[in-house]
Amino acid sequence: MRFAMLVLRFAPTPNGRLHLGHAYSALRNADLAERIGGRLLLRFEDTDSARCRPEYEAGILEDLAWLGVTCEPHPRRQSDHPADYDAAFQSLSGRGLVYPCYCTRGQLAAVSGERDPDGAALHRGPCMAVSSEETRARLALGDPAAWRLNLARAAAEVPDALYWPEFGEGDRETSVRATPRAWGDIVLRGKDRPAVYHLAVVVDDTLQGVTDVVRGRDLEPSTSVHRLLQALLGLPTPRYRHHRLVLDADGEKLSKSANSESLADLRERGVDAAQVRAALGFGPSVAPPIDVVLS
Repeated sequence: MRFAMLVLRFAPTPNGRLHLGHAYSALRNADLAERIGGRLLLRFEDTDSARCRPEYEAGILEDLAWLGVTCEPHPRRQSDHPADYDAAFQSLSGRGLVYPCYCTRGQLAAVSGERDPDGAALHRGPCMAVSSEETRARLALGDPAAWRLNLARAAAEVPDALYWPEFGEGDRETSVRATPRAWGDIVLRGKDRPAVYHLAVVVDDTLQGVTDVVRGRDLEPSTSVHRLLQALLGLPTPRYRHHRLVLDADGEKLSKSANSESLADLRERGVDAAQVRAALGFGPSVAPPIDVVLS
């Protein structure tokens, strides 16, 4: 598939401040957009209303301005578009490709012998820890359920092997085969969320006209699920450019959950944007340097 203009997006979750890993991804997006004359969009992936806050959105905008990353105005907020995700969900539901599930993470961990690429207990339908009788009774009472994709039925609707175009951090295209079976019956809609990441991201990328997805290698396994959903929903497949990760001193990727040092923290201790850009490979070396490990 050829695109008239490249459209990229930086899509953070506003549940904390950005760290160097986010900075690397934002700068990779901005660098590619500048080199090829493409557009760079900003998206706030904020369907988790319990953890996403307006002050974190403001902090992200502050961090991007400090880095010198300019996105187009009027970012898309997932929380503003539940109807878009519902339309996609209803398309799958109407074909019998989803089912309700009341299994908790703890219950799944106790009964499932498989793990998905993220290390979580893997679910393959029907429900593994809750009986069909209990499911029907709780549905009748209006108890909110999570809704999972029936992978076996979905695979039958897409009998051919699925692939996506992958560029990594270079310019040479390779073709990667999707392996959605590794994820089992993923949740598409949470008990209190109109869509989880996998469904929302493929809908968003289509509606925003995204042609190239630039994101970390930690998300590359998820692309198998996204490729399946694109096929089931008749959505276009963008080009993917999964990049290296920024690691800490112990060789672990940076994360908000691990309280990795944020860009705001770096500013407070006197680090400037030129030092960050140089350390991440997006500017000339400056003194004093900051140590960064990319892998």
